[in-house]
Amino acid sequence: MKVYHGSDVKIETVDLSKCRIGTDFGHGFYVTKILKQAENIAARVASWHDTLPIITEFEFNEYAFEDKDFKVLRFESYTDEWLDFVVKNRASIASKSMHDYDIVEGPVANDDVAARIYDYLNGDVAKEAFIEELRFKKSMHQICFCTTASLQMLSLTVSKNDSKILQMDDFLVEQLMLDNQIDETQAADLFYNSETFAQLADESTVLHKKSKQEIYEILKKELKRGR
Repeated sequence: MKVYHGSDVKIETVDLSKCRIGTDFGHGFYVTKILKQAENIAARVASWHDTLPIITEFEFNEYAFEDKDFKVLRFESYTDEWLDFVVKNRASIASKSMHDYDIVEGPVANDDVAARIYDYLNGDVAKEAFIEELRFKKSMHQICFCTTASLQMLSLTVSKNDSKILQMDDFLVEQLMLDNQIDETQAADLFYNSETFAQLADESTVLHKKSKQEIYEILKKELKRGR
């Protein structure tokens, strides 16, 4: 199964120590089988940091669901058990999971659902009514890899980063056109012959992880030195 992780950084290796706490299924690395969902998450994260959205694609070996070496929990839909599990994990401030599952799969508590969870905890809505309400919502999908062992069932395939770098190129060329009152051909010539472009194209420099504006400032300084 192809699964996707949406962020603003390219995932080369998964480091569980860098994963957030207080999430739906506990501390772990989250992916989804729905590409559009991952794209929306990536766009949201990138907007927070003024960076570019990046989708990392993995191949998930579904045999893990049957492998007796892994402890797996799967929720097919919003249920009482799902709600209890999410509430427990979202309330945790510990750096480790509140459970001993290797892999957890099920619906996402998105912003709307999370808001209603707080209503439920505050006693403003009964559990039965809340679950009934959730039945009419289109559920989003997630799989959480909670242990290092479970990550063995996840292999990196393709990072959809190339198109995002092209978006960065377009932004930089456009800024050169605006600031220098030159046409697109002249701006493109300046950019694609710059050291900044060479570094941006070389992912080992990690320049692409900086914000668009930061990269543009670096480009401007380089061009100013060359005059």
